[in-house]
Amino acid sequence: MLLQLKNPIVFLDLETTGVNVATDRIVEIAFVKVNVDGTEDEKLLRINPGVPIPKETSEIHGIYDEDIKDEPTFKEVAKTLAKFIEGCDLAGFNSNRFDIPLLAEEFIRADVDIDLKKHKFIDIQTIFHKMEKRSLVAAYKFYCKKELVDAHSAMADTKATYEVLKAQLDRYEGVEVEDKKGNKTKPIVNDIDKLSEFSSLTRNVDFAGRIVYDENGVETFNFGKNKGVPVEKVLREQPGYYGWMMNSEFPLYTKKVLTQLKLNLMSK
Repeated sequence: MLLQLKNPIVFLDLETTGVNVATDRIVEIAFVKVNVDGTEDEKLLRINPGVPIPKETSEIHGIYDEDIKDEPTFKEVAKTLAKFIEGCDLAGFNSNRFDIPLLAEEFIRADVDIDLKKHKFIDIQTIFHKMEKRSLVAAYKFYCKKELVDAHSAMADTKATYEVLKAQLDRYEGVEVEDKKGNKTKPIVNDIDKLSEFSSLTRNVDFAGRIVYDENGVETFNFGKNKGVPVEKVLREQPGYYGWMMNSEFPLYTKKVLTQLKLNLMSK
């Protein structure tokens, strides 16, 4: 089933130095842009992360320090990448929890002002796990009846993810499941807004989920001693907490969100 698009959608996959969103770096990035008319554009880049790639990580994706020593840094290509995804929705496999948060970190480090929160996100893994509960290799075999060759290659994974979503639309068209309130709903429809809503598992304010919206839409801390406490209340009553977070190893995007909330409070 072809996607019904209001905007172009970019499928993405990152190969990285590790799985820590706050500290790890991109070594390879693949984009497949599906335009509204169905045509496709691809972009594949290897990136010099500026730090060594751990041996155990290289053994997974097959990219070693020697392979990327002469490649550009993310800062050198950041504006080109931002322009490529401008005005596009974003999709990937586990992208809401990893690829998009890490991409946001890299853009901040590169001083490129792009608000990824303005984009619609579709996480194909979330749809898969809600409906079948497996991995990308299994998803590709289950939905597309194919073996995923070159798994953990960024472009192979990206193209497989695009194929899986199209197959999911075919397979689950008209299938009803229960929402959180027990109401029957038809989650898999060919609509980017609805797919984005269905493939979201969280009410995160930041990508890492350190700050979330509560049931009343209030920004609330989601960790530590202030878990469940509104951010505004903490900033008013514990003025040192902001400084502690800014000087600790939290993702840059989390710090950016917290700073904006603090500025909003100061302007009241």
